[in-house]
Amino acid sequence: MKKAMSLMLALAMVLALAACGGSTGGTSGGTQPAAPSTGTQTSTGTQSSSGGSEGSASGAFKFGGSGPLTGDAAIYGKAAMNGAQIAVDEINAKGGIQIEFNPQDDEADGEKAVNAYNNLMDWGMQVMVGPVTTGSAIAASAVAYNDRTFCLTPSASSTDVTANKDNMYQLCFTDPNQGTGSADYIAENMPGHKIAVIYRNDDAYSQGIRDTFVKEAAAKGLTVVYEGTFTKDTQTDFSVQLGKAQSEGADLLFLPIYYQPASVILAQAKSMNYAPIFFGVDGMDGILTMEGFDTSLAEGVMLLTPFAADAGDDLTKNFVAEYQKRFNETPNQFAADGYDVVYVLYNALTESGCTPDMSAKDICEKLIAQIQKTSYNGLTGQDMTWSANGEVSKMPTAVVIQNGVYVSA
Repeated sequence: MKKAMSLMLALAMVLALAACGGSTGGTSGGTQPAAPSTGTQTSTGTQSSSGGSEGSASGAFKFGGSGPLTGDAAIYGKAAMNGAQIAVDEINAKGGIQIEFNPQDDEADGEKAVNAYNNLMDWGMQVMVGPVTTGSAIAASAVAYNDRTFCLTPSASSTDVTANKDNMYQLCFTDPNQGTGSADYIAENMPGHKIAVIYRNDDAYSQGIRDTFVKEAAAKGLTVVYEGTFTKDTQTDFSVQLGKAQSEGADLLFLPIYYQPASVILAQAKSMNYAPIFFGVDGMDGILTMEGFDTSLAEGVMLLTPFAADAGDDLTKNFVAEYQKRFNETPNQFAADGYDVVYVLYNALTESGCTPDMSAKDICEKLIAQIQKTSYNGLTGQDMTWSANGEVSKMPTAVVIQNGVYVSA
């Protein structure tokens, strides 16, 4: 934790990311572009009879959103849509481009994500914020590709989300980069530890991070003494996996999983008097706001994330203050992801000359060409750029949980 600079250097080498620049708060290339059109204030779900292939008659761009607003993964979806709404409101207050925003609940389910997408297209969606989770994004992106609808997901991180789809882009780190970056951090800062890995083998997110972590760990000479798996149906009891990790002498437990099973692991490990270093990835962000969770169980947990709410730049401070004012909680990375997605889309629409009367298909083609020329400074990264395969390049941050809050490592 005292070697933050080593972390940054290691991750910069692994992820081949751009050098950091000054934060300008939702700008592209450091300047705010002129807005070409005017329209109505934001809408949060009003239905319309216009189809997705037609332009917007309201004078406002129609942004659809999709994420889990209910169910086990609701912390992710609510945060992303809340962050997006703040950005929409800020943009509308500028008086130039106007945006109608319609977030839909997909419950982190592929079939429901396709239904949500279709509902949004019936409403007249022109661009999409989401889907938020990997499984939903993989399912909906196939339909969006055929329709030629441009999508920028805040947090769906599997490479399968964008594979062979030129209209699908990611704001988050990909699963391979998270696994490699985590292994390199541990190799740099905790090379002598015995490592156990517990991952969910029926989840593309968890499996993908595990695969690259184990490969990179072997390349760096790290010692992985145990690997344990679970499924969606077995994520309520980890006594066997934890017992084996403990018996093998693992003093560092790598968890490429979401916060729900992580909360169970932390509680059961304490009951067993097993206290390794817990090292997670971005899916564990949200554990501190999980209803009923004893945050003292997460004391000392480390994870890699693109956003630290305690950062001292004005953009972060203003966003955190507004989020706390509206929602009475500190924003996690998914809230920051949602905020940045809206601003990236706003800038790309402006710079590509798009207007609200254009069809979703025409907007899609312009945004595909524009986003690969975009450089964006936001909450979750500086000098962010995108490759033709939809992957973002940016620098992550290491955080540790101390006294119930995330603190920059």
